[in-house]
Amino acid sequence: MKMRPLYPAVAALAFSVLSPAQQAAPDTVPDSVPAASPPAPEAPLIDEWEGIVNIDASVLLPDYREPWNAGQPSGGSGTGFLIGKNRFLTNAHVISNATKLVIRTTNDPEPHPARVVHVAHDCDLAILEAEDGSHFEKLKPLTFGGIPKLNTEVIAVGYPIGGDRISVTRGVVSRIDFRPFSHTQVDSHLAIQVDAAINPGNSGGPVIQDGKVVGVAFQGFNGRVAQNVGYIIPVPVVQRFLKDVDDGKYDHYVDLAVSDFPIENSAQKKAMGLNGGGVGVMIADVEPAGSAGNLLKRGDVLLSMDDNPIMNNGLIRFEGELMDMNEVVERKFAGDKLKLAYMRDGKKTETEVVLKRFDPYVKLGEQYNQRPRYLVYAGLVFQPMDKNLMDAHQIADSAANYLFDNYLTEKLYVERPEPVLLTSILADEVNTYITPYAQSVVDEINGVKIRSLKDVKTALEKKGEKADFIVIKLLEKGRPLVLKRDLADAAHPKIMQTYNIPEDAYLGE
Repeated sequence: MKMRPLYPAVAALAFSVLSPAQQAAPDTVPDSVPAASPPAPEAPLIDEWEGIVNIDASVLLPDYREPWNAGQPSGGSGTGFLIGKNRFLTNAHVISNATKLVIRTTNDPEPHPARVVHVAHDCDLAILEAEDGSHFEKLKPLTFGGIPKLNTEVIAVGYPIGGDRISVTRGVVSRIDFRPFSHTQVDSHLAIQVDAAINPGNSGGPVIQDGKVVGVAFQGFNGRVAQNVGYIIPVPVVQRFLKDVDDGKYDHYVDLAVSDFPIENSAQKKAMGLNGGGVGVMIADVEPAGSAGNLLKRGDVLLSMDDNPIMNNGLIRFEGELMDMNEVVERKFAGDKLKLAYMRDGKKTETEVVLKRFDPYVKLGEQYNQRPRYLVYAGLVFQPMDKNLMDAHQIADSAANYLFDNYLTEKLYVERPEPVLLTSILADEVNTYITPYAQSVVDEINGVKIRSLKDVKTALEKKGEKADFIVIKLLEKGRPLVLKRDLADAAHPKIMQTYNIPEDAYLGE
């Protein structure tokens, strides 16, 4: 039976923690004992979990249908925890698109304004700081442990929906595996599965074993099929994020940008020149813009990474554990080198590649904290293709959907690094009868090939062979869209005013 999609979050069963100062004192004393003067007030005791904070976020969701608008206000809450002086770790999805953030501790209901210091959407982690860190100087940061063993108990602590007090769930580690992260919907990293309910509100909270943080709660299954299944971000992913931002900026994950195929058939092993031992996977595809684009080829047999042999099923023994071979790349940073051993035509070769981010992959995932880019001319709205856009407009055009679905597999990003769509047409007399062209992929404007949104601006200003007209060719549309230039130029300011559009383009920073 197919399981429902993953969604971000985590939660627990509520419980209260009483400190010694909160325990009841005797109401009376013996008559023979004289009444004592009131003792001097003591400093409040700091709860061991007071470093775990509630995060409230005011959010402005970008409007990809009318990108010149500010967006739709919204809000949400999550959990974070202190990891250093005025540094709180949480999930990226807790603070994404936030316009205002406040944090509260379990013993202090006062909201304290906070701001984002670093965010990593590709691994769903972020660091916050309070605008006034003096309120948290006495709090004890939580410390990190390692990867918990299978069938050992962990507790998730945080502020799930349904209450204002801190709460906890207990669960057992049931799986450690490479998993998709639901925040971007395209990134996969090491994740730990626990048999505890993961509910909205606990996202970003620590998962603790033996007093140390062994992960960050971040997502669960949505649906009745997989109740009591939650996922946490393990310490190696967290530590990689923290090390990446040591220099003051986040450089993102790097990617070898190859896909592999297991070599488990005995005849196939012999045909590829493998002499047994269960080592080697076949390269099924190589992205030309990836780290290994000029090195590996389809059909090569990848034997090892950094001298760690790769098993026929794509697993690798790394740091004493069997993991997906991509885990070796996961621990690297932009500009790091990766040693590879591979076989081609029966000949073994050893080499190194310099690792980098694979940018075309990003367009296929959800993006955050970005103002939608667009260009409007004579009522025609042009926008760059990405997942946010495709979902917002519910694009139905077959050519646009083919381009999006096969953007990587068919290497379409080579010809069109940033495909542009004519997403909508703001009705006016100058653009009548061209509504069927909406949601189409823009191929050429005035003879200029459109490879990015900036090309649209350049092409509209260019006078082609027919200087009196603007000719727009759309992918898989038999006839071009044609506007009379002088009429379009005259109608443009009127359309901008009619539809209350403050500026006719935002091309990005």
